[in-house]
Amino acid sequence: MKKIFVIAGFILAAVSNVHAGYGDSAVASPKKNKFAAPDAGLTLPAGFTGTIVATGLSGARHLTVAPNGGIYVKLGWLKDGKGIYYLKDNNGDGIIDVQTGFGNYPGTGIHIYNGWLYTSSNNAVFRYKLNDKQEVTNADAPEQIISGLVDHDRDNAKPFTFDEHGNIYVTVGSYSNSCLEDKQLKGPMPCPILDSAGGIWKYSALKPNQTFKNGTKYATGLKNSVGIFWNKATNSLFATQHGRDQLNKLFPQYYTAEQEGQLPAETVYELHQGSNGGWPYVYYDPFTHKKMQAPEYGGDGKKTGGENAQDPVLSFPAHLAPNDLLFYTGNSFPAKYKNGAFIAFHGKSPQLNKGYLIAFVPFKNGKPSGEWEIFADGFAGKDATKVQHKPCGLAQGPDGAIYVSDDLGGTIFKIQYSGK
Repeated sequence: MKKIFVIAGFILAAVSNVHAGYGDSAVASPKKNKFAAPDAGLTLPAGFTGTIVATGLSGARHLTVAPNGGIYVKLGWLKDGKGIYYLKDNNGDGIIDVQTGFGNYPGTGIHIYNGWLYTSSNNAVFRYKLNDKQEVTNADAPEQIISGLVDHDRDNAKPFTFDEHGNIYVTVGSYSNSCLEDKQLKGPMPCPILDSAGGIWKYSALKPNQTFKNGTKYATGLKNSVGIFWNKATNSLFATQHGRDQLNKLFPQYYTAEQEGQLPAETVYELHQGSNGGWPYVYYDPFTHKKMQAPEYGGDGKKTGGENAQDPVLSFPAHLAPNDLLFYTGNSFPAKYKNGAFIAFHGKSPQLNKGYLIAFVPFKNGKPSGEWEIFADGFAGKDATKVQHKPCGLAQGPDGAIYVSDDLGGTIFKIQYSGK
């Protein structure tokens, strides 16, 4: 079935900003504010509109939206010495009136849970108590929940999610492409990295001062799962995975340059205690739909493997870089989107010659029920030589809208459904 898209122009407008400690704010007067939320210039399905609600947040990674509509954004690098920003539209015009910063550490993960704002650095998880206005009360003294997570400056984001039983699940990405330790291009068996990285660890979300060793390895064999989400409809954990690269560069006898741009697939897994995605021993081939033995572990591009590893529930073209995952539970979008999965892709596929987009996959009874489709496009802009925005984070607002963060251009987008 053909999809109808709406293409809008790209307009920017100013917002009122304050870059100070939490509690400082600048509120624009409703009488003086002549702006409406600027159009985001996105390509969306018919009936949807995209607007820009904030700019100037370079490094905006993940985000979460409070019940009052306030937006908390985690930055991958500091802005004016702050790594977390709170944004609030006080007069309902779609433009942020309040912008305050706190937290002196960069990172990716951020989520509201059980009356607390949880955030992560690249090696720890913290939490801030929220008051009735959904504002943090201990901005300068957060509780440290977990410390000592592996950080080797590569794929070191620590995104997380929560189940409904007081547990937090934290990604510890691998700092190696394929667990190589020598010049013979042969991977060690077993891969020692898997002891402390390349998977997802489970902790208590309610207990302060835990260290890495207090956690339980929940799932392994996942190179880097930046998108992680507890799906209440299935009561299970879902996670994306960035696939490995350098197949042609390291093993030109087995892989062509074209194949390096097409392999392996970017994947999404449904995970349970003891799940294994197979990294670094195997990768998933999107053309054969099989797990292939990695060349570092005896593969030649043709050998299958991974008998102890599970298949993904979804696969996408290589190098799209899935950076967040959201299962939609709102009621403001058409019925087809209910309980479906949105994925934010931060990279570009050589195979598609396209990237920097939001994809959607319909789900029914907890399983994918159709092919993936491009839901939101146009983040890159019209100039192919200069990418403007790279989607990174996804969050659902209390009004059912979806918010998207962009860590390249530092923009926060809002996508909502206005009707047929």
